[in-house]
Amino acid sequence: MGKYELIALDMDGTALTSDKRLLDETVRDLALAAARGRTAALSTGRCVPELAGYRDRLTGVRYAIAVSGAVLYDLAEDRALYEERMDRTLVMELMAVAERYDAMAHLLCSDASVLRADQATHVADFGMGPYQGLYDAMAKKVPDMMAEAAARPGVPKVNIYFRSPADRLAAYETVKALPLTVTFSECAGLEMSPPGVDKGTGLRKLAALLGVGMEATVAVGDGDNDRPMLAAAGLAVAMGNADPAVKAMADAVVADNDHNGVGQAIHRFLL
Repeated sequence: MGKYELIALDMDGTALTSDKRLLDETVRDLALAAARGRTAALSTGRCVPELAGYRDRLTGVRYAIAVSGAVLYDLAEDRALYEERMDRTLVMELMAVAERYDAMAHLLCSDASVLRADQATHVADFGMGPYQGLYDAMAKKVPDMMAEAAARPGVPKVNIYFRSPADRLAAYETVKALPLTVTFSECAGLEMSPPGVDKGTGLRKLAALLGVGMEATVAVGDGDNDRPMLAAAGLAVAMGNADPAVKAMADAVVADNDHNGVGQAIHRFLL
């Protein structure tokens, strides 16, 4: 076995192209890594139901570090290995923040991806236009997000997408005081996870579960919410389209997400 055994891959902006496709070359290279005895995991802010359109092609990927580290999932056995939730009270506070800014709240649950019905048809208003097809296909649309939050014992992750970066910054001043892990995402989004939970803790938990030392892990990403995972990994790889701050902390930079940067990382560091 080579130096690196486990590779964790962000999805949006990394394993997926700009228009949310999996390149044939990426699928091929992931299958090749699996055939050579390496383990690949998705490390994504998405919840497991949002992986449905990709799982059939990702035969080379056994695990998912989902909802930014709050859930570990075995895709082969279709079962959760670990899940952590923020409590109902916190989730309802976040729904109130979304209402205050007329923003789009998004509950990422183990069983569903939940949006407010009247917002789900025009997500581009909140900087989420590339995801319209995903939400049309699989989101649970509800009339009242506060009522939905109140009906659940807890939620692994909450995203709020604002109408402008200025609204996001104003809301962040409120949200940062709550006992949560908060990261910036997309052009005007905030992602909230349980305290102490991020993609880095998720990678550590999966590596421990598999008996892989952190020095034998590779992480590949492009955005702010990937930084804890990149910091935790034995080797940090930034995509060519990554934020400058992500590139600055990386050990290596590969091609962008429209030119199979993931495959390049696999060939350079795993094979």
